[in-house]
Amino acid sequence: MEASVASEFDLISRYFKRPAPAGLLGVGDDCALFPVPAGMRVATSTDLLIEGRHFFPDVDPKALGHKSLAVNLSDLAAMGAQPIGCVLGLALPRASEPWLAAFAQGFHDLADAQGCPLIGGDTTRSPHDLVISVTVFGAAPAGRALHRDAAQVGDQIWVSGALGAADVAYRLLAGQLPADAMLLAATRRALEWPEPRVALGQALVDVAHAAIDVSDGLLQDLGHILSASHVGAQLQYDAMPIAPSLQGLPPTAVRQAVLGGGDVYELCFTAAPDQHVRVTEVAAHAGVSVTAIGHITQDPGLIVVGADGQPMRSLPRGFDHFPVS
Repeated sequence: MEASVASEFDLISRYFKRPAPAGLLGVGDDCALFPVPAGMRVATSTDLLIEGRHFFPDVDPKALGHKSLAVNLSDLAAMGAQPIGCVLGLALPRASEPWLAAFAQGFHDLADAQGCPLIGGDTTRSPHDLVISVTVFGAAPAGRALHRDAAQVGDQIWVSGALGAADVAYRLLAGQLPADAMLLAATRRALEWPEPRVALGQALVDVAHAAIDVSDGLLQDLGHILSASHVGAQLQYDAMPIAPSLQGLPPTAVRQAVLGGGDVYELCFTAAPDQHVRVTEVAAHAGVSVTAIGHITQDPGLIVVGADGQPMRSLPRGFDHFPVS
């Protein structure tokens, strides 16, 4: 990051100011203004990405721009909400024209694709590392948005996409797995270019009961649904949609990645068994694969049944910013 832009205001104007869609007041005023359609409620979510914690210093800035918005759109997807707009906060240790251009391109490309324009934000200088904050706003159908607390006994448990690749890429980059250039090339996109399942989330309204996005690990995030809904679950490990790139890894590494790996940004949701065909239909229409991996039980607790028909022991834990030792 060698060259600097002229000023904070020049930076905003050059890379982040775009004409707001009709009916919105966006970048350039003290506040952004946006309407909410009749019969809808505002859905909003905020995420922080911190250099060294959520991404590595050598990440492609275009990928980082994409991911910084994608992780928030994934939260809207989990509620079945339609994106309205977003605001971006950047704390930059330095301002490089090429870096900012690439970051903004990745951010705006996804914003355009998902109908979530940038309508405000802030920039400042960071004394050390890069920090990114994104807040998204969406419109969720009043009384019909997907919640974590609505799982019902007997529901099938589903997950979208494939599991495990992002965790393996992270562990390779962090030096927690032996260096393997081919494996990293096969898994890195899953980590740095997640695809938020916005269309699927909206399609699941009135079809699914409960939903959550998988950001901290399948078992940990499903556990939030179970806790909020006061139910339990049984999963079939053999049913898990494991990313093909994990083939050949030790079974313990695969199990950690699939059950405990974060940065997935797929949807985990529950739906009544009689909605099985409907779930597959709406998922196909949204262009997303979905897999039934278990069912909701009356008894509390989370059991994962292995290939031998017995509950698996020593299940992996998901990600926690403040783990208790």
